[in-house]
Amino acid sequence: MKTTSAPADFDQRYQTHLKHLKLKGLQPKTIDAYARGIRRMGDYFGHKIDNLSPAQLTDYFSDLIASHSWSAVKLDLYGFKFYTLHVLGKPWAMPNFIKPPKVQRLPDIVTVEEAQALFCATRTLSYRVFYFTLYSLGLRLSEGLALKVGDIDATRRRVHVRDSKGNRDRLVPLPGATLSVLRRFWQTHRNPVLLFPNRQGGLKGAHSASTPLDRGGVQKTLHQVAIDCGLKKRSHPTACATVMQLT
Repeated sequence: MKTTSAPADFDQRYQTHLKHLKLKGLQPKTIDAYARGIRRMGDYFGHKIDNLSPAQLTDYFSDLIASHSWSAVKLDLYGFKFYTLHVLGKPWAMPNFIKPPKVQRLPDIVTVEEAQALFCATRTLSYRVFYFTLYSLGLRLSEGLALKVGDIDATRRRVHVRDSKGNRDRLVPLPGATLSVLRRFWQTHRNPVLLFPNRQGGLKGAHSASTPLDRGGVQKTLHQVAIDCGLKKRSHPTACATVMQLT
């Protein structure tokens, strides 16, 4: 991939692209992916991407698949389609030449014993409680990080999960064990809004923190704990396909 400084006209259209992405109400991860795709295509084509031919796109995606995953290829294509429709105002008439191979994989199931080992081996309290909450409620990583104190309905024993997959809210049953753990954990930081505030300022800073735990730190720590426990599965916060009622 070539890399050159972006001219002013490309930067202007890129900023317009960002505005349209936000106005369409897309998830932050999708916005980041579509924006990254346009930047990458801009670097590749010398920031001249407004009149690309099918042959040029074929060359680009052929080169991309040699160094990136099929997921990245699809996201770049969807990002460019969005750019074409909403920034350039042109109809999408490109050939459907990208078709990832179909692969069916069974989910990695983490057993109760393995999950308990992970929790016990996690020394940092906020991470330990966070992992326990994800597994016991069956949440995705982003859903857990976004949890707020007001999302926990102790009376009805349920959790309000907001902006989950497909921009939809859902209600998840709240096990008694999870409620007890969350109550004890909240007593340590007493943040009025966030259930899992970031740890940059210690406990004192957590009380007034306005951002949740760092996503990268959560993933890196769990990966290391899984290695320390000798787990060879793809151990990450969303690897569990079942809800565990742990006590």
